[in-house]
Amino acid sequence: MKDKKRGLVHIYTGDGKGKTTAAIGLGVRAVGHGMKVLMLQFLKGMFTGELLALKNFGDNFLVLRHKEFKKFTCDMTEDEINELRCEVRGLFYRAEKEATSGLWDLLILDEIMASVSLGFISLDDILRFIKNKPEQLELVMTGREAPNELVSVSDYVSEMKMVKHPMEAGTYARSGIEF
Repeated sequence: MKDKKRGLVHIYTGDGKGKTTAAIGLGVRAVGHGMKVLMLQFLKGMFTGELLALKNFGDNFLVLRHKEFKKFTCDMTEDEINELRCEVRGLFYRAEKEATSGLWDLLILDEIMASVSLGFISLDDILRFIKNKPEQLELVMTGREAPNELVSVSDYVSEMKMVKHPMEAGTYARSGIEF
C-alpha cells in the first residue's frame, strides 16, 4: 500500500451543482481528522452561507477570496476585467505561497478552472503548481470544463452532471440551498 501521507490531487468538474459543496465537504471531513484546510475562492464575490458556517472552524478551515466584484465578466468593462485579472492572479500567487508554507494539509482552489478558461491564470501555471506542491499536501480544484491536461495529472476526478435543475423551470437560486 502506498504511503497514506502522500497528498493527492482532486478535481470536481462538470456543469452540475455541487462542485464547491463537495470540496467543502471534504474539507470538513479533513478538519474532523485534525487537518488544517485552506480554501481560496476565485471569481466568487457574493456572500454564501458556507462562509458563515466555516468561520466556526476558526483557523482550522480558512477561506480567502479576492476583492468582491458585483458583475459577471460578460457585463464588465475592459478596465474592470483587467482589475479582476489582477485580483485573480494575486490570489493565485497567494495560493502558491500558502502551498509551500507547511501550514496546510488540504488546499482547495475553488473555481480555478474558470480562472483558466477566462485566461486569468495559464494552464501551465496550474500544471507547475501541481508539480511543485509539497508531496504531503492534498489539493482540490473545482470548476467547469477541467482541461484534459489537468485531468491526466490528477488522482481523483469527479464530474457533476446536471440532469435536472429547478432553474430550468424559472426557480431562482435559494438562500441556504444554492448559496
